[in-house]
Amino acid sequence: MKIGLHQGYWQKHPTDRFIELAQKAEKLGFDSVFTAEAYGSDCFTPLAAIAAHTSSIRLCTGVMQISARTPVCAGMTALTLDHISGGRLALGVGVSGPQVVEGWYGQPFKRPLERTREWLNLFNQVIAREQGVALDGRQYQLPYAGTDSLHLGKPLKSITHPLRKKIPVFLGAEGPKNIALAAECFDGWLPIFVSPYRMGIFDESLAGRPEHFEIIAMVNMIISDNLKDALFPGKMTMALYLGGMGAKEENFHKNLMGRMGFGDEAQQVQELYLAGKHMEAIEAVPDALVDEIALVGPKERIRERLQDWKKSPVTQILMGHSGNFDTTVSNMEFLAEELL
Repeated sequence: MKIGLHQGYWQKHPTDRFIELAQKAEKLGFDSVFTAEAYGSDCFTPLAAIAAHTSSIRLCTGVMQISARTPVCAGMTALTLDHISGGRLALGVGVSGPQVVEGWYGQPFKRPLERTREWLNLFNQVIAREQGVALDGRQYQLPYAGTDSLHLGKPLKSITHPLRKKIPVFLGAEGPKNIALAAECFDGWLPIFVSPYRMGIFDESLAGRPEHFEIIAMVNMIISDNLKDALFPGKMTMALYLGGMGAKEENFHKNLMGRMGFGDEAQQVQELYLAGKHMEAIEAVPDALVDEIALVGPKERIRERLQDWKKSPVTQILMGHSGNFDTTVSNMEFLAEELL
């Protein structure tokens, strides 16, 4: 099983010594380093800085929001960074949610599955550079042919020749149809919340995946002799995602918890959070849920849980940044010793 380091997106300030963390991950034998974006820092600029100070680790976005850039803009950025890094880029993408897409990017969230499929079609055309980029889609049209068009556009090929004909693209997805789209069209799947004991709920969606399809799972790790203390940050995160990350009527994370068997508990957490009872919402998050999707507790306990992850279809564990440089490095060293 491979290991990756997920640095996330910057909070109020840039992530402390993020380049040094990536260098440490590379030295330990990590496969990849991921950076993300929400509505603050972007995902590509930190990777460019990391690319200049590393030589072998894969550089991945996780996830790039497809509403943030047109498919061609993303293609231009990707082929540029792929050249700079010597062919080490892999793109993790996702549709985000209606609150961000409509509130931050000012775009409609309609038909996300269709938009993802068309986006990938155009992105792959840019990178392949086999013909002028063109698509007469419902969400993307190249050349543009709207009622206000000058009708002077023509299909174009990138001036710069890409380093590779194909840059791997992974899809961040939670819903069954989106996961099935990942298995059909993408090179891998980036799940945010999965349990090695409940992977069967994804069997139907993943049935058509190709042989070398990657499943890169986000698995936060907290080493502590006090299991209750170790579980608490995960309970805080889950309460936020169930209550504050998504609309009440349309919360992909809450829907996933229902499919995992925690539907009633997720409903209660959301209601408490939206009522402003944040601490009660945190306490209502089931310990069993957080325990299954993370690696928490004493080292020996984590060693045992790692065996269950190794038996699962997951191909890479993506450990998160703890928020503290020294703790993150210590966690990286422990995982490298156990798995590499």
